[in-house]
Amino acid sequence: MIEPISPAELKAWLDDAGRESPVFIDVREAWEHAHVNVEQALHMPMQMVPARLGELDPQRPHVLMCHHGMRSYRVAEFLEQRGFDRLYNLTGGIDAWAEEVEPGMKRY
Repeated sequence: MIEPISPAELKAWLDDAGRESPVFIDVREAWEHAHVNVEQALHMPMQMVPARLGELDPQRPHVLMCHHGMRSYRVAEFLEQRGFDRLYNLTGGIDAWAEEVEPGMKRY
């Protein structure tokens, strides 16, 4: 099951040293990542996920992020079909993260 997670919820999770850290994946294109990114996120463009699947541990929780949340949801569906079951999609993507968590962050 893919669960939505708000930027505030994700920030609290990332800041909670007592909780298992998620694998936070940014599936946006390289030019988007170069423009603005979240430091804690692993950059893995959407089209590279199948080739890099072996880098991911299906036992860990994964949070997917893109610009607004649509591409990341599709990647989460792809992972779910391959046995990953602790999946979260960042609601509103990096755009919502910039608005809610890092207001000084560049936006596009």
